[in-house]
Amino acid sequence: MTRAPWHRRHPVAVDVAIAVVLTLVDTWSTLAGQTWWPEDPGATAHVLLGVQAAACLSLAVRRRAPLTVVAVLGAFTLLVTLLVAPLGVLAPADRGNLWAPFSTALAAYGPLFYTQQRQGCRSGGTDGADTRGRRTALVVLALFTVVVARPWELSPTVITIGLLRTAVGPLLALYFDARRRLVLALTERAERAERERHLLAEQARAEERARLAGEMHDVVTHRVSLMVLQAGALRMTAADETTRQAAEELRAAGCQAMEELRDLVGILRTAPEGDRTPSVGGFPALVAESTAVGVPAELVEEGDRSLASPVVGRTAYRVVREALTNVRKHAPGARVTVRVEYEEAQVRVTVRNTRPPEGAGAAGNGLARTGSGLGIVNLRQRMELVHGTLRAGPAPDGGFSVEAVLPAYVPTAETAV
Repeated sequence: MTRAPWHRRHPVAVDVAIAVVLTLVDTWSTLAGQTWWPEDPGATAHVLLGVQAAACLSLAVRRRAPLTVVAVLGAFTLLVTLLVAPLGVLAPADRGNLWAPFSTALAAYGPLFYTQQRQGCRSGGTDGADTRGRRTALVVLALFTVVVARPWELSPTVITIGLLRTAVGPLLALYFDARRRLVLALTERAERAERERHLLAEQARAEERARLAGEMHDVVTHRVSLMVLQAGALRMTAADETTRQAAEELRAAGCQAMEELRDLVGILRTAPEGDRTPSVGGFPALVAESTAVGVPAELVEEGDRSLASPVVGRTAYRVVREALTNVRKHAPGARVTVRVEYEEAQVRVTVRNTRPPEGAGAAGNGLARTGSGLGIVNLRQRMELVHGTLRAGPAPDGGFSVEAVLPAYVPTAETAV
């Protein structure tokens, strides 16, 4: 990131330095007789010189209070004018000079620029705030111009110089303010175009993923379906039981592979109409099945099921199904608690079983030897597809715990309406 220039990072220090420099310039020019300094200065002139220095130092706050700076310098100029005439307390060496210090030129720049800038920031840049700020600045500058130019003296030189003194700053302010607005508008337009380009790229990427998923589904399904048909035919025509059993296992594996492939592709493309893949609504049936086969299970649901999108619901269902299957295999007789918490941002699924009763270990039921042993690994891979996390491990009480945390919403063509 490019670092901003020093004067932009320290605006207060810059304004203080400018105020000090202009105060010294105005003090010197006054003593040189270029403004109101009398030929025979007395105590009043020296006091007034100190007041002028204080008024010029007010430029240090020209960004925060531009109207106040103009009011201070205008009041000082009016004071000098009144002391010269009609009070006659001050007698300048040259009555054809301007009584206003040079600092008034910089002070006149502020009202049209900084006042509008602050008004726009406070009100969100509305046209009404800009109009009110500009109207106030114009009124103050008009009064300031009258005080500086002294039109009642009908001096062409004083009036011309006074108008130039108070007009150059506002004109520059209008120019820089218009330039600032133009830069902001162009920057906003460029940022909007960049956001639109990013959204279009995301849309094209999603469409390409869906297309590739469709092609993968069509090709693999075709080959696996051939394998399933051939295995089924072999099971029917085989002469010995071993071959028929192997063919049946091959056919079942092929059917399961096709089902898994369909579920994976469903994340990227619209599910077929009438798809009845179990989701969060299938939790009670899973728990009832587990209880029916001798593994007591309890379901606890907190929150609204509708917070879980279809893909998340199906993934959560598979987590519970795999966890209950593992309990039946490795901890028969243990009690199981299935807890599902639906939140706006995430869905948390916890399946925890107690220590199995003595004498009811997994070795005697024969199920522990079935399966590939990759159930948890496959679940982790499935969780990665939906950007979720899965933790599985022994519980402190001797049981086992499976905890999955999924985002409540995963965007797919299925959920886009």
